[in-house]
Amino acid sequence: MRVSVVGAGLGGLALAQGLRGAGIEADVFERDPGIVARFQGYRLVLNPTGFQAVRDCLPTRWHPLLDEIVMEASAEQLVLDPQLNEIGRLGAGRTGIVVDRQVLRHLLLTGLTVHTDAALTGYDVLPDGTVRARFAHRDPATADLLVGADGVTSAVRGVLSPRTTPTDTGVRFVIGRTPLTDEFAALSKAYGSKIAGDGVSLLLGAMRFRTPPKQAAERLAPDVTLPDIGDYVRWAMILPSNGSLENLTAQDAVLSRMDGWHPQLRALIEQADPDNSTLLSIRVVKPAERWAPGPVTLLGDAIHATSPTGGNGANTALRDADLLRRRLIEADGGSRDLLDAVGDYERQMFEYGAEAVRSSLERLPAFAPGAKLS
Repeated sequence: MRVSVVGAGLGGLALAQGLRGAGIEADVFERDPGIVARFQGYRLVLNPTGFQAVRDCLPTRWHPLLDEIVMEASAEQLVLDPQLNEIGRLGAGRTGIVVDRQVLRHLLLTGLTVHTDAALTGYDVLPDGTVRARFAHRDPATADLLVGADGVTSAVRGVLSPRTTPTDTGVRFVIGRTPLTDEFAALSKAYGSKIAGDGVSLLLGAMRFRTPPKQAAERLAPDVTLPDIGDYVRWAMILPSNGSLENLTAQDAVLSRMDGWHPQLRALIEQADPDNSTLLSIRVVKPAERWAPGPVTLLGDAIHATSPTGGNGANTALRDADLLRRRLIEADGGSRDLLDAVGDYERQMFEYGAEAVRSSLERLPAFAPGAKLS
């Protein structure tokens, strides 16, 4: 069996790693001109399902490295005012495994065949049941299955399910990273909580590595090369739905909304890495109509993009990867037909994917009143 995966995000790479480990050929096609061509995000919290999924997709020899580059975390999920006084609670405390997205992505990339500058322009299902993917700047690729793991603007979805389109919630947020120094130790109670300002919310999260990733890889898995980064604070300011950046840099746009805030909060933004701060929009994709059975399917944000306020986007994509991996291994082993295996994956994925989108939108108004939820 041969599988073509379109999109080198966490879900697509986890699937490719899992298939590779089972002896199934998997090629990854990425539209970006290079693996690190654009912003890839910072820390994320994996729930038990998401963490076990990525663990199961990776070779067992890398499990000690994976365990060394994550951290267990818990957060009270408080609501604080701009002077760091507690004024409420978001709900029950949250626990999970914290991992840096960039570091995890580099681990998942190790050993895979990834074709960059490969923007999909379409695909054809051939008479023998295989599928040929067409690209703008490279030769077509034929496989037994084409998996669209190419995000919110999925080119694969545009052909497979053209009526499934993203919904813009109208909410924008600025995200960035600041080195975690002793100066910001006093902010620890704010990590995992919401700081509520005048029409904006600031969210902070700490990333503390048990061992710096580069050194951990050199010691535990010399065949893996990980980024040389240290502990940091990830911050994100959610703007009102009518917010504007007013032609400011991302960093200055945040500071312009922090007049009178606690000096350590302002210092956190002032000392951020300006090359790793960016403005993003919150768009969702709701899985709706099922497409006809065939050798093409979707995974992750391509079919169920969630609001980041739900904390379940990466978890759901990794769950997809592990589930589809298991079904394809069954098909490759001859215990079930390929289309039946893909159909079973899609039935389950549509159900839990729709719930992930719904629950993420349910939490969005707590951070951004006035968001468009339908």
